[in-house]
Amino acid sequence: MAEARGYVTVDAEECKGCGLCVESCPPNCLELAPELSHQGVHPAQYTGEKCTGCGICFYCCPEPGAITVYRHTMPAKQPALSSSGEGKETAHAATV
Repeated sequence: MAEARGYVTVDAEECKGCGLCVESCPPNCLELAPELSHQGVHPAQYTGEKCTGCGICFYCCPEPGAITVYRHTMPAKQPALSSSGEGKETAHAATV
């Protein structure tokens, strides 16, 4: 399974439970909650896995502020260690 590259938060108080985000999510990482919100609707919720951070759910949501999409940034590559050991201290210092 591919590692998630992002995650989604849904404000249950803002979500109207229309399900547009659930239907539009390519990796199917959103679902409607089994519990009702204070408005009497099933708000969307993040399943906790497979989010690509594409933002399609955000753009199709009719409620401003209901969905926030976060993208993970890729960690910087560690410097290659040279055979002479020159890069060893640099690589160690970067990981501390």
